[in-house]
Amino acid sequence: MLNQCSFAGRLVKDPELRNTQSGTPVASFTLAVNRDTGDKNSPADFIDCIAWNKTAEFVQKYFAKGDLMIAAGRMQTRTWEDNTATKHKAVELNCVAVYFGSSKSNPQYQSGGAPSNHGQRQSGNSRARSNNAVSDNRTYKAKPASPKYTQPYDTMDIYDDDCPF
Repeated sequence: MLNQCSFAGRLVKDPELRNTQSGTPVASFTLAVNRDTGDKNSPADFIDCIAWNKTAEFVQKYFAKGDLMIAAGRMQTRTWEDNTATKHKAVELNCVAVYFGSSKSNPQYQSGGAPSNHGQRQSGNSRARSNNAVSDNRTYKAKPASPKYTQPYDTMDIYDDDCPF
């Protein structure tokens, strides 16, 4: 069985970052995802999402209400009982990866990724944001250029006998 989902939508409000009793960071947020009906006024679905650990901190640091986010993970169901013995059920996306879309309020993000000026921007919630996905002070070296191919299309022959299934 496969439980893998990806959604692209706008954040309904700023992500909320909390810590579990053991200190594990968890962020909760909701994505508004338009249905692809071809109609300009198509209805939206609201997808509840959670992210854990570094992903949770990343979401809280770099995303705000109205930002376009692409979230990938698995759908999960939680059930719990409150103090009045009422049973509740929630279906949410447990995010294992999130990606930048564009920002509705900032034109430099309209290209679909982080800003090209390597600067910071301020949103309505006044949190500083940068295009760095990880702020861990590591230095990264550029990858060496890939070798040039002599033919326009190098191909590899794959036969049915080569596939394990």
